[in-house]
Amino acid sequence: MNPMLALRQYQKIGAQAQTSEASPHRLVQMLMEGGLDRIAQAKGAMERKDIPGKGMLISKAIGIVGGLREGLDLEKSADSLGNLDNLYVYMMKRLAEANIHSDPKALDEVSDLLGTVKDGWDAIATL
Repeated sequence: MNPMLALRQYQKIGAQAQTSEASPHRLVQMLMEGGLDRIAQAKGAMERKDIPGKGMLISKAIGIVGGLREGLDLEKSADSLGNLDNLYVYMMKRLAEANIHSDPKALDEVSDLLGTVKDGWDAIATL
């Protein structure tokens, strides 16, 4: 068996085990971590001039941010969550621009924004 394939299978099983036992709060944390990881990987692909890899990783990051956005319950807290919804839309737009223009600064911007949101989310767990 290919060692890289075995490693990916092991990681997939580990992620599945974590998600099956995770609280909703932890699942959101995991999504944010995954988004930050994909953005960092996309930046590395960009530096290596790996265009297909960059596109795939940015697409995954857009999907993750979109998933975070879809998880917002705008009907219950439209005022406060509306701003977060707009921020997620902005992040997805900047990720798309980063892909089109191979702009690492746009990736850094989104990473910083998502990291700030994640820091706030992480702080909720300690309350």
